[in-house]
Amino acid sequence: MTTPSAIADDSPETNPIAAESYGAKTLAIEPGGVEHIPDSARHGRSVNLLWTWTSPNLEFATVAVGIIGPLFFGLSFGQAVAAIVLGTVLGAASQAVLSGWGPQHGLAQMVLSRTGFGFLGNALPAGLNALIAGIGWFAVNSISGALALHALIGGLPNWLCLLVIVAAQLTIAFLGHNLVHAFERYALPLLAVVFVIGAVIVFSKADLGAPGKPIPGAFLIEAAAAFGYAAGWNPYAADYTRYLPRTENARVAGVYAAVGITVSCVLLESAGAAMVSAAGKAANVDPGVYTGLMPTWLGKLTLLCIAVGAVAANALNIYSGAMSFLALGIKVPPHRARSLVAVVFGVFGFILALSGLKNAGSNYENFLLVIAYWIGPWLGVVLVDRLLRRGQSADAVTSIATDRTYTNWAGPIAMLVGMVLSIWLFSNQTNYHGTVVKAHPAVGDITFVVGFVVAAVLYAVLVRVLRPSRSLAA
Repeated sequence: MTTPSAIADDSPETNPIAAESYGAKTLAIEPGGVEHIPDSARHGRSVNLLWTWTSPNLEFATVAVGIIGPLFFGLSFGQAVAAIVLGTVLGAASQAVLSGWGPQHGLAQMVLSRTGFGFLGNALPAGLNALIAGIGWFAVNSISGALALHALIGGLPNWLCLLVIVAAQLTIAFLGHNLVHAFERYALPLLAVVFVIGAVIVFSKADLGAPGKPIPGAFLIEAAAAFGYAAGWNPYAADYTRYLPRTENARVAGVYAAVGITVSCVLLESAGAAMVSAAGKAANVDPGVYTGLMPTWLGKLTLLCIAVGAVAANALNIYSGAMSFLALGIKVPPHRARSLVAVVFGVFGFILALSGLKNAGSNYENFLLVIAYWIGPWLGVVLVDRLLRRGQSADAVTSIATDRTYTNWAGPIAMLVGMVLSIWLFSNQTNYHGTVVKAHPAVGDITFVVGFVVAAVLYAVLVRVLRPSRSLAA
């Protein structure tokens, strides 16, 4: 069997992670970028993923996913919750599968994506994730955190609140992997207690049995938004499991990740759906409206937690955005590559967030759907690729993922065709309606499902015609 040292060069001379005793240090700057994690640096337990994937969702951006169903699409509370559960479970299930790959290979998610796309072809998903995670998601969550901080401390202008939130996020992401995990762990008790109490109060003030007046396809649009939010974490999954010892059970790691996402998302998104009837005509995608339903002391505490939750989410977003950028193979000084890229992404994310403080609700709805548009086809490729490699050893897969000469053009072609066809036919955006949706509005938005199926089937066919430069066989 191939040894780990033959898979990726783990010598201190070429691998910054092997050169430093980073280990479990919390306040040290994580060395390197997307290099293979040697056994000497492995640490942690699978249970860590429970808080790593719970805390980032305890924020107002999660609540907003539930708000848009009843507020913009006319869904009743029951209809909205059913759509939320469907979309979230699908996104969490794929997160479970992908999280299990980290301990086996010691590589970041977008590096592992190369097996289905090749080194050069992987620029398509890695580049999209770098932009959407490191800048797009970063901006979205920074806005919600800034709005909450502004509502809490009215004397501070929005731009200054945004600057405070961004500075906190950048500090955590700059230091890296271990501090990200630690922050999520210590933020969880406060966030969980406050958000659960707040949700109970919102539920008690809502008319949960009120009928809705859904627009055609509203259920599937809300399900797509919920999926987009949960699956938005998929391209990061192995980033936070690659330091786990290879002896950790991959399935257990996946279950913890999926449970963290499912519980947090379903709870807060359902609270968001309830808020619409509780707030009445004042309902809006605004942290101040949500907390206004609570006693003053709890409302203020919730606003604080919304700001903390935004930091918890964006620590992951900017960290993984930087990882995806480095997975493109662009040459960056290796010793502090990830930290330097994180700072650059933070600056661009701040500028984008500053311009998006207005019209946050409609911008957020469109953003969630766009996420699902590319993640669906990407998932179709990577999951089918892994299925076809079920006879290969973990070492063989890791070797392929770290081979800069490896090509597999079936992946990028399948993903691109899946995206183009599904968006052209089924997109249901504010500014664009697909051909099928125009004729049959009740279809809603099933772009991510169609994109996933088209890319998965096409990849399974093309990979046998456009053969990868290294075999899929064992």
